Amino acid sequence: MLDQLAHALRTHHPDRPAVLHHTRTGATRTRIRRGELADLADGYAAALHARRLTHGATLGLALRPGPRALAALIAAHRLGLRVAVLDPTAGPDVLAAHLALAGPGLILADATAQAAAGWAAPLARRADLHLPRLATLGPVATLGPRLPGCAPRLRPATTPVPPRRHDPDADAVIVFTSGTTARPRAVVHTHGGLTAGLRTVTDLVRPQEGTTVLGGTFFVLAPALAAGATVALPARTPTALARQLTHLTPAHAYLTPPRLRTALAAGARLTGTLWTGSAPADAALLRRAKDAGADTAWSVYALTELFPAAAVEESDKSAHTGDGDLVGHPLPGVRTRLADDGELHLTGPAARHRYLGQEPDPWIRTGDRATLTPDGRIVLAGRLKDMVLRRARNIYPGLYEPALHIPGVELALLVGVPDTDGDERLVALVQPDPGTDPRQLRTRLDGPLQRMGAARPDALLFGTVPLAGRSRKPDRAAASAHCARELAR
Repeated sequence: MLDQLAHALRTHHPDRPAVLHHTRTGATRTRIRRGELADLADGYAAALHARRLTHGATLGLALRPGPRALAALIAAHRLGLRVAVLDPTAGPDVLAAHLALAGPGLILADATAQAAAGWAAPLARRADLHLPRLATLGPVATLGPRLPGCAPRLRPATTPVPPRRHDPDADAVIVFTSGTTARPRAVVHTHGGLTAGLRTVTDLVRPQEGTTVLGGTFFVLAPALAAGATVALPARTPTALARQLTHLTPAHAYLTPPRLRTALAAGARLTGTLWTGSAPADAALLRRAKDAGADTAWSVYALTELFPAAAVEESDKSAHTGDGDLVGHPLPGVRTRLADDGELHLTGPAARHRYLGQEPDPWIRTGDRATLTPDGRIVLAGRLKDMVLRRARNIYPGLYEPALHIPGVELALLVGVPDTDGDERLVALVQPDPGTDPRQLRTRLDGPLQRMGAARPDALLFGTVPLAGRSRKPDRAAASAHCARELAR
C-alpha cells in the first residue's frame, strides 16, 4: 500500500491537493499537494539514508498527525526502517522507558514536542504535554519549522537512495500500549501485517478519486490518498469542526465518539458515510449522526494489535435487542475464538507479529468478554483488562499507579468510573497511612499527578481501597463502584 501510495502521489494528478487544513478564520487551505508530498517523502528518505539509517534500524517519531508525519513514514518504509511511535503526552518517565526499550538511532520530533520539554514546559503542562529533554535520550532532528532551542532540522536531501529490500516479515512499526515503566509493553507490526491492515481499510471504506475524506490518522490518510482522494485534517474546536463539515461535505468522515458528540452538539451537519471508533459508540450516537445528515454511520471495532477487526452499521446495531454491544461481523481474514473465561481472541493477516521482547503469537487476547451470534457476529460483554478508556484514549493503570505510592500513601488505585455514552472517568483512589493529614498529602500528590500527562485522573479521592480474595488483593470493581457513589454525592 505504501509503495502504491508513493507512486500514485507522483504520477496521478500531482497538482491536486493532498491534505487540507482548517484555518482559525474558518477558511480551508491546501496544506500540501500530491506531488509535493511525494517530493517531501523522497527528500526525507535521502536525508535519513545520509545519516546512515539503513534496513532494520529504528526511527523514533514524536510528531503530530499530518503530511510531514506521513512523509516520514513513507520515507522510513522506503528504507526498510522500523518506526517507533512515541506519544508526547504519556509523561516523561513513561516516554523515557519507551525510548530505552526501542533504542531508536534517531528521533524525529516537531518543534512543539521539543519546546514542551524545554522553555515552554510550564505552558505545555497545561495541555498535558510532559516530555523529558529528548536530546538526553538520543540523537534528535526537527521535522518542520524549528523554534529556538530545538534540534537542527532534518532537511530534505537529493542524494540517491538504494532500492528497498522487500521483506514483508521485517518489523515496520512499534506502538506502545501498556506494561509498567520498568517493563513497557509494545506492539510490533511487520510490513506485511501493516499492508494487510491498510488493504482491509481500503476494502471497507472504498474511498473514491476526486472526493474529500475527513480524518487525521495514518489509516485514513494512506488509503484515501492512494485512491486519489483529498484528506482534510479535522479542525480542533467543535464549532470550527462543525463549520468544516458543512463547508467540505466530505464523502467520508472519521471521528472518535467524543469528537463526534461535541461536533453534533455544536450543530454539525454530516454527509456521506460517518465512521467512528477508538471508543464505544452506541446505536443512539450512530442514529444522531444519521439524523444530522449522514447516509450511513458505522462503528469500527479495532485494537492496536489488529486494525480493523469488525464493523457494524447503525441499522444492524439498532436492531440488536440482546445483551451486550454488537460490534459486527469480523472483517475478511479475521478469525475469532473464545477462551474458557469468555475472553475474545482474534487473529488475521493484519494481526501484530508479537510484543517487543516476546516470542510471536498469532492469537491476540483482546481483554474483552464476548459472545458470538449463530452467524458469527461479535457481541462484547465487558472488559477483562484493567484498562480504562477515556475520551478514546487507552489508559493502563499499572503504568501510573506506582507514582502514587509516595510517603503517606498506604495503597492507591486508578480506576474507571462509567460516564455517559460509554465513556469513563479516571479516578485515583488513595488510602492514606494512618495519621496522615489528607490535605498535606493532596499537596504532595500534585507533582506525581502532573507527571502523568494525558493520564492525569479526573478526580482524586481519599478512602479505604477495597480488598478481595484469599490474597486480599485490591478489588478494582468494588473500588470503581465506591468511587462512583462518592462522585454522585
